[in-house]
Amino acid sequence: METTLPDLAFAADPALCNRCGRCVADCPAKILALPSEGPVELILEKSGKCYQCQHCLAICPHGAISILGRDPRESLPLAGNLPSARSMEVLVRGRRSTRSYKQENLPAKQIRELLEIANASPTGANRRSVRWTVIDDRAKLDGFREKLLDGIEKAIAKQALPPERETFASFPRLWKEQKVDILFRGAPHFVVTSVPRNARTPQVDGIIALSYFELLAQTRGIATVWDGLAYWAITEFVPEARHWLGIPEDDVICYCMAFGLPKIPFQRTVQHTPPEVNWVR
Repeated sequence: METTLPDLAFAADPALCNRCGRCVADCPAKILALPSEGPVELILEKSGKCYQCQHCLAICPHGAISILGRDPRESLPLAGNLPSARSMEVLVRGRRSTRSYKQENLPAKQIRELLEIANASPTGANRRSVRWTVIDDRAKLDGFREKLLDGIEKAIAKQALPPERETFASFPRLWKEQKVDILFRGAPHFVVTSVPRNARTPQVDGIIALSYFELLAQTRGIATVWDGLAYWAITEFVPEARHWLGIPEDDVICYCMAFGLPKIPFQRTVQHTPPEVNWVR
């Protein structure tokens, strides 16, 4: 029979566990142990310290361990499936901020897939509390743009624009007169990450999540742009925008990103200057 504990749904299959001890050595909470006989066990009195990181499931070479009800057979194998060092280099070096998009929606299924995979990004203390607020339709983003520009106009009228944000004063006019979309660069989709304020590292968690989302999008031919202009508008002088988006008041808004299919795809990486590195001696 399998050793099973209902609190974490931890199970070690005795037919598969060869008592190698890898899971015991790797457990960051140190709550696993090898008994004198049989498969690895969870130390019941320490189970409350579990990070729920699933390291034990991931490190077992034989797929003997299940935790939180997760079946290791449903996990993706790493061997033979990781990208090469060269392909990762091209991905990172070739990442660009795109400011010209096709006016067509991405399939809803594709957006959901991106979010599901990007949600595997690391978070402080493995809290896993990143909230993704997504505008998945160009018409919806058109409506949000109008409301946000209207909010900017009201801030201008109240002289509520901070001096460092004076450039925003031209955005409503450029849109009305020339249909130049400075806020979203003509992208059909928009995503905001937010995290509850009581998380260990809220701002960082949401920005890391968007970084993973961006790189993953590139592998699907989807372009992105880090949208600091929308972020500043929402967080600094059109605060009601968070309510239009349905973002809870207790959430820290981490950052924003617009995305969609590129109108003009890039062809090669650029050549940056070498990094500034402070080697500690």
